[in-house]
Amino acid sequence: MSLLNTLVNLFYQIVQTLLIQLFSPNPPEPTQRLPGPRVAVIGTGITGVSSAAHCLGHGYEVKLFEAGDRQHLGGIWSQTNNTSSLQIHSVMYRFHPSIRFRKGYPDRQEILKEITELWEHYKLNERTTFGVRVEKVWRDEKTGKWIIQDPSYGTFDGVIAAVGTCGDPKVPHISGQDKFSGKICHSSKLTDENLKGKCVMVIGGGASALEAVEDAVHQEARHIVILSRSTKWIIPRNPVIDGLLALNPFGKETSFSWLPEALLRKLFYRDMEDLAPAKAGLYTQTPLVNDDVLRQLRAGRVSWLRGDIKEFKENGILFNHREKGVPKGGAGREELIRGDVCVMATGFHRPSLAFLPDECFKAPYSPPNWFLQTFPVGHPDMCATNSTYVNAIGTVGNVHIGLYTRLLLMYIADPSTKPTAAWMRVWVDWTRMWKWRAPGGALEFFTYSELILWVVLSLVFNPWRWRWIPFVLFGWGRIRSVKHSRTTTSTASKTHVEEGHGAETKQENHDETKDSKEDGVTRQVNNGSGTPSYASAVASGSSNVKFHNKPMRREARDVPSSDVQPDQTEHVKVKTVPNDDAAKAAVAA
Repeated sequence: MSLLNTLVNLFYQIVQTLLIQLFSPNPPEPTQRLPGPRVAVIGTGITGVSSAAHCLGHGYEVKLFEAGDRQHLGGIWSQTNNTSSLQIHSVMYRFHPSIRFRKGYPDRQEILKEITELWEHYKLNERTTFGVRVEKVWRDEKTGKWIIQDPSYGTFDGVIAAVGTCGDPKVPHISGQDKFSGKICHSSKLTDENLKGKCVMVIGGGASALEAVEDAVHQEARHIVILSRSTKWIIPRNPVIDGLLALNPFGKETSFSWLPEALLRKLFYRDMEDLAPAKAGLYTQTPLVNDDVLRQLRAGRVSWLRGDIKEFKENGILFNHREKGVPKGGAGREELIRGDVCVMATGFHRPSLAFLPDECFKAPYSPPNWFLQTFPVGHPDMCATNSTYVNAIGTVGNVHIGLYTRLLLMYIADPSTKPTAAWMRVWVDWTRMWKWRAPGGALEFFTYSELILWVVLSLVFNPWRWRWIPFVLFGWGRIRSVKHSRTTTSTASKTHVEEGHGAETKQENHDETKDSKEDGVTRQVNNGSGTPSYASAVASGSSNVKFHNKPMRREARDVPSSDVQPDQTEHVKVKTVPNDDAAKAAVAA
């Protein structure tokens, strides 16, 4: 088994090397400021850092804003326990092409290390302002560009709100908790707690609760009891199974949904089938990805009770224990659950998007009911990646971050590709009509394959976007050489875009004067191992585009040696969207 694991990990490292070579854009030179459009990125979690790196790699200047200090780099991962780790396989959490995970299920330290290295590799440390809580974003009437918080930061051609769905810890007040003689703490604050030999009560049934259970088991707690109002689907920590479940392109329960649900009940839950949701289908809410909890339940180290908390007592919690199928608040039997420590695994407050313009929240087109769930209706030069979703089967850290970022860059560079406000409404209305009977909601729940399908169809059904397909889907594009004449006479520009594995764009200025190196400015922006910044090329105003394949060598990021030890606050008016702490487990989009 050890040999097999070694071979699998070796294969994984080879795959990651290929991904780096093919899709990783190169960073700008040190202290270089790109003359192209500017994009503001709000939040320095995985989404914010990755989005900013994509922008720079394709020739767009960026400015990052973070409400917290330097310690908040990494978003929610900067707030979790030292024992926290990724619940899904890291192949589904490659939030930027240039990162390289050493393990299939990396811990918090390795994830933060990758975020920090990405931040530094793309010179984002020179472009980040900490301690600025963005409270207002508005459009400048004169230029039509965006102003972030204060005009002193200048204007921006685009805005990416990367505030995520997990903000400050949510700690509800429960009747009688002042009487409890034991310790009460939030699940994100377990690093300094000593749980060895103690009876631990965990309030909550989401990803935070399962992580708290794993932490308590690691600390050798005597017994752990989970107290939850309901149960969610739990799926195995297996990238093949998780990937197959996310392949439902309809993003809702179908006539075939019974099959994976039945297989999970019989093959995964087995004797623990009572813990599976009684009525909720698999494609209605974010599932939990975990193997260990069911093993601990079978071993007797963990108990799971479904019901309602009545109040705290001096030595425990008075609990209304309900049977499976009885709704919340329904009849049950009262039990006193004794414990020494109570862990509030109650998730995190959802960061607000209220700093965005008020028109972004006008019903019925308030988040998540936006174009592609990410672009506010009427504002294609603004997106809120990973900040509007409610439930999903997929991942918050993968190729969609780059896809959404490059869509934004395309809209900025080429106005002919922008969707109109009317079309954005039509897309939302059509999606809601298509999924109107979906138990999980139309845009409140989606699968990862559905999300990718949205992006692909948005490109295919608009001929003006066809030339952008290699750029948006694969990140292939860069400016190869641009010459600007210094004379004031009229200039006819002609742009050729060569697209493929690598591409290059040449803009030739034909003037009455003779072109020379002294009369022009030459700029080269590398986008990965030779990937041209196609976005900036079209931004120059070109409409004469031709495509052909031209393979080019890509430059991989420096890879640390195997003996080096590894070392999401995403600041955001989601008025109607409830918190889903399953996002912290990285399951969702």
